Amino acid sequence: MDTSDLTPCRPQDFGKFEMTHRDGCARLGKLHTKHGILRTPTLLPVVNPNILTVKPRRMLEDFGYQALITNSYVIWKHDDLRKRAMEEGVHSLLDFPGVIMTDSGTFQSYVYGDVEVKVDEIVRFQREIGVDIGTMLDVFGRPDMSREEISSAVQLTADRAEDSLREAGGEILLNGPIQGGLHEDLRAQSANMMSNTTHLGRGFSVHPIGGIVPLMESQRYSDLFTIILASSSELPSSRPMHIFGCGHPMLFPMCIALGADLFDSAAYALFAKDGRILSEEGTHRIDTLVEWPTHSRQISNLTPNDVREMEKSDRTALLAKHNLEVTQRELARCREAVRNGSIWVLAERRSHSSPYLRAAFEKVSESMKLEDSSPISSRINTIVMATNPVRPSSEPFSSDIYNRPHIRHARLLMEQRWRMPGSWSDGSSGPPKEIAILQGGNPPWRISHGQVVQNILSLEPRTIIFVDTPMGLLPYSLEDLSPWCRVEGGEDIEFMKSEEKTILRSLKKIGLQGINVSYYGPSNTDYEKNQRIRSWIERCSLVDKLSILCGVDPLDGCVLTEGTDTRHSNTGRPVNVFKDGKHLFSPRLNDGGISLALEGAKALHSLRSKHVGKSKKSQSQRNNTDHPGVPSVTLHSDAVPFVGAGRNVMHGFIEHADSWLTVGQPCIVMDLEGNFVAHGTSNSTSEEMAVLKKGVAVRIREGILEKK
Repeated sequence: MDTSDLTPCRPQDFGKFEMTHRDGCARLGKLHTKHGILRTPTLLPVVNPNILTVKPRRMLEDFGYQALITNSYVIWKHDDLRKRAMEEGVHSLLDFPGVIMTDSGTFQSYVYGDVEVKVDEIVRFQREIGVDIGTMLDVFGRPDMSREEISSAVQLTADRAEDSLREAGGEILLNGPIQGGLHEDLRAQSANMMSNTTHLGRGFSVHPIGGIVPLMESQRYSDLFTIILASSSELPSSRPMHIFGCGHPMLFPMCIALGADLFDSAAYALFAKDGRILSEEGTHRIDTLVEWPTHSRQISNLTPNDVREMEKSDRTALLAKHNLEVTQRELARCREAVRNGSIWVLAERRSHSSPYLRAAFEKVSESMKLEDSSPISSRINTIVMATNPVRPSSEPFSSDIYNRPHIRHARLLMEQRWRMPGSWSDGSSGPPKEIAILQGGNPPWRISHGQVVQNILSLEPRTIIFVDTPMGLLPYSLEDLSPWCRVEGGEDIEFMKSEEKTILRSLKKIGLQGINVSYYGPSNTDYEKNQRIRSWIERCSLVDKLSILCGVDPLDGCVLTEGTDTRHSNTGRPVNVFKDGKHLFSPRLNDGGISLALEGAKALHSLRSKHVGKSKKSQSQRNNTDHPGVPSVTLHSDAVPFVGAGRNVMHGFIEHADSWLTVGQPCIVMDLEGNFVAHGTSNSTSEEMAVLKKGVAVRIREGILEKK
């Protein structure tokens, strides 16, 4: 592993969490500690100082684990361990130079009954032995407890929070566990109370979700995911979310997709002791295995029978190392899925590993349709709206495709912001006379249906054309926009056709009913392109993309694009749009999205200023419309010269961010007076910009000072 990650963080960064990559609420991050940067998502193996199945240093050097978790109550209770920890520190005790988190004894109280240590005493002990991330003594809420008992546990945990923070001081980071049993409202209440508790301005650094081990032991994964959703609905994005006691690889993708950053578990050792090995698809007993259902470096040169014949201590150590390796492999796969925007697809695949996991996944998918004010609905909405709706990667087709968060986001934006053309290809205006539905054929639809489209518009210019895609209806002006044009599923999807009632329902949803609808198949014959129709389609495409992806009013888009010139690629695709010799926009070939040039961003800023003015109050009022204008980020005055010169906008230097910011899509950057400073793409939501203090918030494309 990179040993630079073990270097103590800068004092000013202590306890800060930054996000480096994201896919919706799934994220890669860095938590800054005194023993280095902890990169997330990751798992902390549970280490019992009395039983070292795998030595902690080997976990770091052989398997790349940057952090581990041990139990401060166990160390406190055993005199010899306590004495060594107080004299040498916990890092020396465990011979581990990385990040050490400690639990407080809460889980022991669940397993064995009451613990003997006091609330302030256990936090003080964790501070004195030099842990990096301690844990307060919360009250474990069992699933079988009554609502009154759970409510009492939530309140008692919250009552202990400030005293625990006081005892931790500024020397260690502290976990603020979330309790609440199976009750969504109590989970949200607990998260709200714990995340808002501070002492001298300092709050908790990490929020573990507690009381869930009994659920995982009985494979109640639906309850597990419901608890994660409810708890995270009230947690700030500036703090990692830790799933206490969760360590099975097959659960990682879904948990990470829902926003989990940290995991911990002793399963690697406990399962090994019981003759079980972990895989990405489940757990396997070695008793009857003839061949390995999974692989690792540890077992590659051995047969199951070889392992069965080992001494138990050797077998346990070997299987524990295998389990650690498999765990790291799945976490690496999850991190890469976040980087390339496929974490939800990975969660879909893993959901087929177990009928209980599949049922839980389907329940979460059904929750996508909720439109109430519950904590679950609130968190689902956050997950959907935190996605980048446009991405260049392919979209594997399955029955789950409609509930992928980024696809729901894309469809919502299209349904909310798309409008029919203000004028037609022959220059006329007025309501449409026909609706044409293109069916069959593969994208690019401009090739498979190009002649058909030209014939339709030549015969009746006042026709609105849609493509019947596997993801629903798509205006033809957006035929190259991902994800609609990137669905992959073999020959079957080429011939998929929506039922007429589904099509009519979709048209009604966007205000098109009572108009004659006709259906057309593809045509592969050569044809002579009509330049007038081609130019009209390209302009409609530009207006629609500005409307859907940037929030620009279609009427403003029509004015802005009037009299523009377009440069095309060698294949005839529009790549640059100019007006009066100035470069405004660049339609992207890889995903069908749109990039702003400096002059285009300035033009959108001018339109915005005309409509909403420069005050924050008027900006908020504008948010109630379907087309609020290009979203903006307002800078702290200290950052203006740097951002204006082309530097990225960093968290901690933002005064205001519009609530309709879309991750991965264009935004403009302004100073406190509302003047244009730069433009770029948003890395974060407005809520994240309000609470994060480190990392890149907006990736700047151009600043107004760069060319001066």
